[in-house]
Amino acid sequence: MSINFNIIRKLGRARAGRLSLPDKETINTPVFMPVGTQAVVKTLESRDLSALGVKVLLNNAYHLYLRPGMNIVNEAGGLHDFMNWKGGLITDSGGYQVFSLPGLRKLKPEGIYFTSHLDGSRHLFTPESNMLLQHALGADIIMALDVCAAYPSPDDEIKKSVELTTDWARRCLGKHEELGGKQALFGIIQGGVIRSFRENSAREITAMNFPGYGIGGLSVGEGPVLMNEVLDILDPLIPEEKPRYLMGVGTPQDLWEAVARGMDMFDCAMPTRIARNGTLYTSQGRLVIKNAAYARDWSPPDPQCACPLCSHHSRAYLRHLFNTHEITALRLSTLHNLTFMLNLSDLIRNAILSDDFEETKREFMDRYKSGDIPE
Repeated sequence: MSINFNIIRKLGRARAGRLSLPDKETINTPVFMPVGTQAVVKTLESRDLSALGVKVLLNNAYHLYLRPGMNIVNEAGGLHDFMNWKGGLITDSGGYQVFSLPGLRKLKPEGIYFTSHLDGSRHLFTPESNMLLQHALGADIIMALDVCAAYPSPDDEIKKSVELTTDWARRCLGKHEELGGKQALFGIIQGGVIRSFRENSAREITAMNFPGYGIGGLSVGEGPVLMNEVLDILDPLIPEEKPRYLMGVGTPQDLWEAVARGMDMFDCAMPTRIARNGTLYTSQGRLVIKNAAYARDWSPPDPQCACPLCSHHSRAYLRHLFNTHEITALRLSTLHNLTFMLNLSDLIRNAILSDDFEETKREFMDRYKSGDIPE
């Protein structure tokens, strides 16, 4: 599949662009992509996401491989039909999910041997079998199988992760082309926080001329300072005309800093996960709605937000729903946090287009720091 990516405006290293997928609405970048790990964003359905203005979201190949299985999804006509989603879809290869279960997997040159977290059954992901899986799932953009090294890791482990990631990317590309190349396959750059490894990985992966590039192995405990240093290293090494996808990163502060360093696409489960635990992103910072201070607070969670929660309900009511364990609390909070992240993407994009990025960023950060939990 061919994709079109055009940079409309560049301000410093920050980019505002348009990403076009065949038969899909144009995706404005920078873009935040909600995570629907198991073909659903928890508590929501596809119509909710469309109503919010979501253009693209992420599913996970590892989880869908285990349940319901690629054959069932394929029989349904692929993920778009299975979940009745008309927008863009990305599937992560599952390499990160296997990485997160270190006691249950073993890396070999041929692939990743792992134990299912569901029933203890044994499985093998090779680059070739992973391409077969992601082709059957039918997302618009698929990711090469990679190896994510933990932080911190010994240099020899990071070196091995880069070598395997490069070898597997080459094998994924070969299998992808053999299968007809109907989807856009992105390569992934690894290398931990070590400059030489990151530079080497970037050179090797970009030499394969993928239509886009994922930056993996960040937001795994290294902290924002080291993450930003890695992004500074990578910016000049990734072809400017290709989209850059910073994988698994998505706090409001991270988005500003990563866009300032040339990143275009982001996914993260944190906004929806903390929403289900009672924490909201607001224009004034993070708000922990379960706190007793909100028991008689009749104001909306965020007066500057027009989401279904803030348009119709008070902080006191949402706190009551959480304290009584009503499922509606999870749904309303999820709708709010996704609205916040989508609006933030628009704010950042418009700041680039209007030559006002640094000032808008500073104003946002100053307001955001006044919230309940400084980050």
